Amino acid sequence: MQDLEIYIRDLESSAVSDWLASHLDEVELRDEALAERAVKGTAWYRGHGVRVTLYPGAGGKRFTSVILEGDDLPWASDLDCARSAWRAMNTEIRCSPGDWKEGEPVEDERWWRLDHRGEQLAVWN
Repeated sequence: MQDLEIYIRDLESSAVSDWLASHLDEVELRDEALAERAVKGTAWYRGHGVRVTLYPGAGGKRFTSVILEGDDLPWASDLDCARSAWRAMNTEIRCSPGDWKEGEPVEDERWWRLDHRGEQLAVWN
């Protein structure tokens, strides 16, 4: 199973549903309560089920974590997914560069940051 995770700054509640609906089929996501709690949903991609989970307040109060899990997804990497989200929402998107592993120290951890300045590796804070 593949999983992708991106972080969206100042996410507007319908923006993620609109973005996902342009890439996935039958997106069911109740994102109206986004500011309060985790939001779970489902979708389909090429006949495969996709789990969608949003965690508001992840990585600081202004970011929402978006996790997509499925056997087949429209993007090959977190960065590909982040690029798509950036084009659709025009707000700062962050994602892991893919080389960090759970349990490793985070003091020098770098993340891809996509915003109006372009794409760059940056320390989260």
